[in-house]
Amino acid sequence: MSSETLTNNHNLDISSNFSDDDNWYIYEPLGDLDDMNRDAIPDCQTTVPYHLYHAGMTLVSVVVLLTLSLLIKRKHLYKTCLDGAPGLLSPVHFLEEEGNRGVPIAVFGILFSSLCVLVLDANPLPFVSISSSRSREYLKILALLYYPVFYYPLIACATVRHKIGYVFGCLLSWCHCVVHVWQKVECPESPKIYRYYSLLSSVPIILCLAVLSLWYPVLLVQSFRRKGKTAEEVLGNGYYKEYLKNILAKRAPERKTSKAKPSVFSRFQSYLYSYIYTPQEGFQIPLKLTLSLAMAVLAVYQVALLLLVTFVPNIQIVRSGMTKDVTALLVQFGLIPSKNAAGLPGDKELATAKYYVWALEVCFVASLVLSCLLTFSILMQSLVRHRINLQRLYRGAVMDVFHRPRKLQLSQQGLVCWMCFTGFQAAFTCLGLLIQQVVFFVCAVAFTFLVVVPLQFGTNLYVFKVAEKMWPFWLTLVVSVLAQNGLAQFCFLERGRRPKELTNRRALYIVTYLLFPVNVLVGVLAGVWRMLTIALYNILHFCQLDLSLLGHGTEAFDPGYRTYCYYLNIEVSQSHPAMKAFCWLLLQSQRPRGPKGPQPGDVEEGVMLMKQPASKGSHHKQNCARWWLAYTLLNNPSLLPYRKGALLNSTAHKMQPGPVIP
Repeated sequence: MSSETLTNNHNLDISSNFSDDDNWYIYEPLGDLDDMNRDAIPDCQTTVPYHLYHAGMTLVSVVVLLTLSLLIKRKHLYKTCLDGAPGLLSPVHFLEEEGNRGVPIAVFGILFSSLCVLVLDANPLPFVSISSSRSREYLKILALLYYPVFYYPLIACATVRHKIGYVFGCLLSWCHCVVHVWQKVECPESPKIYRYYSLLSSVPIILCLAVLSLWYPVLLVQSFRRKGKTAEEVLGNGYYKEYLKNILAKRAPERKTSKAKPSVFSRFQSYLYSYIYTPQEGFQIPLKLTLSLAMAVLAVYQVALLLLVTFVPNIQIVRSGMTKDVTALLVQFGLIPSKNAAGLPGDKELATAKYYVWALEVCFVASLVLSCLLTFSILMQSLVRHRINLQRLYRGAVMDVFHRPRKLQLSQQGLVCWMCFTGFQAAFTCLGLLIQQVVFFVCAVAFTFLVVVPLQFGTNLYVFKVAEKMWPFWLTLVVSVLAQNGLAQFCFLERGRRPKELTNRRALYIVTYLLFPVNVLVGVLAGVWRMLTIALYNILHFCQLDLSLLGHGTEAFDPGYRTYCYYLNIEVSQSHPAMKAFCWLLLQSQRPRGPKGPQPGDVEEGVMLMKQPASKGSHHKQNCARWWLAYTLLNNPSLLPYRKGALLNSTAHKMQPGPVIP
């Protein structure tokens, strides 16, 4: 009997054996679905449904806004019929706010965290349940407008600076906080991404609501104790006085320091201090910069949390579910070494495969921690640079900041960039952290599986084999570089003279010609190193808007740096501390001192008075105001576009500008 006949008979026997129950795995009962998905998260219904909470709080928020608009805004603007009409309350005085900053930061944190959760939510609007993906994208756009309106009263209650606003703020913050905590306690788990992702992503919202719940009662109690205080102390305008005292104070002459080269420890200490922001007397970071830094920190938290819960639980499931069948596939591809003669995986190979997956998890977590730490350090360094740039612009040193002449004045593009600055900072921080995580994770995995694992198991030594074969090439490059440095130091420079002079020119020309091919190879390595350093530098400083990632000639093509420059223009031209201080002086000279004193909205009126000639009144008050105004303008050139007439008059009276006081 031939071999072909035996094979056919064998196949017939196999088919006959499986003819009766060849579909057993299809018709086998699946059993209970709950037994198959024991880790499935059941649906959880809260006592206060999400849509009911939003409907009730939206109605309450509208009532609060209307009440505050009728009681507060109508009361303050009663002089004319048109100005006395109720209007929408201002959420934050970005350019005039000098007092409490806790409420704006907390509300912006709630809003930003809500938007981060919204991006991955199946139902963006709490009132609408959708199934199609196309309508979901439209509703996300509507949600971007809904959530700022929803949380608007939380921040507007503090802006009115009135007891009624503080009472409403207490009620709103308490209601929001109680409902959020209640919902998370009843339903801490959710099936979205990870069972605890919804809870962890809501932690900033709960913390910010808790801050508001404590802050509004404190503001309410302080409002009852302020009856005996002046309006200046209430509004926190002591910062202007402190700033003027600091820049006008007489300073002791600086001691001459020795010209000795600083030690390594002192240089390291100064470098470390450049990354640590410490409060400075007589200076205060603007509110918008503080908000930008807070939103950047929240962005780091939200992005890091999303990356962590997306990768780590899944890789842990893969590691725990690995079997010998999966390990056999890895052994066949040569990814895992097998000492078994038959090439079949055993317990040792399975443990090695799980170890490799665990190494991936460690690389991911380590790269994420490194990315977060580097982002935090870059943000702290940018805060130090913000203070330096603002101080330079306050004293008129425009060239030290922008490296080219620039007028500090209003413009349409500048105003748009000022409005977008906080959003740009948060967005750039998110993108920078994502890019850093991807790059650092790839580098960590490459180093682990090309260097660490081969050294540990003694297999897959590809990198070491390549390095072993190329050692003459590397030795040639090292020897050539060392030889050129040694010849330049001891042969081609005449020693013992200051300044040094060139000698042995003929030998220099010969060496330059002979080493040209070797220098081409060194140039290739230098080019690769240049590319890597530039890429790494730009990745690390991607979230730093005060530093351009392009050259000086192409800074305009960097949208982040351009936004930052225009932001500084608006901030310095509209919110200069010396300008605000002398606006208050002008107001005091124009108005009699009453029991209420100046109000928060009077700073803008003071700016208008600064641009207009002084009204007729007491010559003594006019002279004092004009003298102080001229002195300020002469020592703050950035304010010149707002009072050119006063500067011309002071120059006509032979008042020469003195040295700029830093």
